[in-house]
Amino acid sequence: MIDNLLLLTQVPILGVDLVIQGLFIGAIFALVAYGLALVWGVMNVKNLAQGDMVILGGYISYQATLWGYHPIVALPVAIVVMFMLGWLIYAVIIRRVVDRDMFTSLLATFGLSLLIQQILNLIYGPEVKVADAGFGDFELGTFIVIQNVRLYSLLMAAALALAIVIFMKKSRMGQAIRATAQDARAARVLGIDTDQVYAFTYALNAAICGAAGVLVAMIWVIQPYYGIVYSIRAFIIVTAAGLGNLPGVILTGFGLGVWENVAGFVFGAEFAVAAVVLMLVAVLMYRLVQLYRVRQVVR
Repeated sequence: MIDNLLLLTQVPILGVDLVIQGLFIGAIFALVAYGLALVWGVMNVKNLAQGDMVILGGYISYQATLWGYHPIVALPVAIVVMFMLGWLIYAVIIRRVVDRDMFTSLLATFGLSLLIQQILNLIYGPEVKVADAGFGDFELGTFIVIQNVRLYSLLMAAALALAIVIFMKKSRMGQAIRATAQDARAARVLGIDTDQVYAFTYALNAAICGAAGVLVAMIWVIQPYYGIVYSIRAFIIVTAAGLGNLPGVILTGFGLGVWENVAGFVFGAEFAVAAVVLMLVAVLMYRLVQLYRVRQVVR
């Protein structure tokens, strides 16, 4: 660790490279977290299967390569397939736990997570897979090498995020989702079918996860049991940024990407995930201190 820190001080351009690479992967983290923030904020459902939906989208991309197609072709396919699957999951499982307590939704989505993992394991096996995009890379100076697939993924993630923002602000369904998030009972009084809003919200989250999964499969590797890592990242971002705070989700996603990349270099790649978990613990402790201060003021 000390040697790596000394190397960063001696060759500062390495630190620049770590930050740039972290920003690229942080864009995907932000995309996944925004989907979780939607479900959490609108339906009050803590979706523990968030990361597994990302991996499922990645396997759709991988399957496209097995059929001889470029993985980027699977992006619109994954969005449509995951949207329909998300609607089906809501109708079968989530609808029954929306009005229940938090632990019921946690147990239901945890069971969904295990189900997705086992289905993927039975179909594709436990080995890691990758959807090779073959985009190549380019160099910025001597030490900075940027993979084209990461740059394209950043642009695609930005385009998807912009499309979602426009949809939420301009469309009738987007306005209904925002109204339901603010006050579901008042939304029902105004004639909004909140059950349909919940179904669309969960399906939209699944579609976002599917798109993010395609980008993940092209950049990294996928495996049936890797979903938990993306779920933890999404929970960190949403918890730190707060519900309904899209700019905060984006900034926190970028920050987490940089932190994970730098921590992986300093502490070793095997401790990168541990650094993410430590970040979650730090965020939860900070939120607990904030809550305690608010209670003290009320008293």
